[in-house]
Amino acid sequence: MLALLGATAVAAPLLTTQLAGAAPVAAAGVDDPAKKEIAMKLVSSAENSSLDWKAQYEYIEDIGDGRGYTAGIIGFCSGTHDMLDLVELYAERKPGNVLAKYLPALRDVDGSDSHDGLDPDFPKDWAKAAQDSAFQQAQNDERDRVYFNPAVEQGKADGVGTLGQFTYYDAIVMHGDGGDPTSFSGIRKRALGQAKPPAQGGDETTWLNAFLDARVWAMKQEEAHSDTSRVDTAQRVFLQKGNLNLDPPLDWKVYGDSYHIG
Repeated sequence: MLALLGATAVAAPLLTTQLAGAAPVAAAGVDDPAKKEIAMKLVSSAENSSLDWKAQYEYIEDIGDGRGYTAGIIGFCSGTHDMLDLVELYAERKPGNVLAKYLPALRDVDGSDSHDGLDPDFPKDWAKAAQDSAFQQAQNDERDRVYFNPAVEQGKADGVGTLGQFTYYDAIVMHGDGGDPTSFSGIRKRALGQAKPPAQGGDETTWLNAFLDARVWAMKQEEAHSDTSRVDTAQRVFLQKGNLNLDPPLDWKVYGDSYHIG
């Protein structure tokens, strides 16, 4: 489709110029490459206190939240299955890699905060694997499959734009998805009790405020996530400014630290 549009010079003005009586051209979603780059930086500011998200492939530590090791560009956790899925994918693509030997241990500790079978060398080997472009790509692909793509899909189904899709993505990164009240779906269900998304006839700003209210409630249910600044002084700031398309310049704070995208 993109190739066809690019090859047809005559068609371009029809896509970029609104005709009288025509519906407005939809703004880019968070899956637009430039917007996705912004999304990655925003999440990295909250997860790693840095805008350099690509430097986080090698990140790994136990942050004491009951999820075992947290690692990589999106915080894959040894206790929440997504790290296991990632290392399995890497082993499929590159058998015998430096992390493959930890697969039995990762299966054993899945669902717990245990390091059994992982210490002492797992962090060192993770950092070593992070230098491999195949592992970096596996991290990108699992991030998209488990978190980014589902968030964008639900955001578009709800009729929200770039900022709304990002708020969904950040929520599913932190809370995962599932049937419990503090999961992404639980947060969305709680918001539905207060407002309707645009696809159901609601106002986008009203809906996103309701969603962020529900998100803050979910964060406060867990001590490790009780600092809500990634909502209060970041996403809520963009929403209050009416920046539904997440257009730069962007200024926000997380955990008291200030960030800027020009």
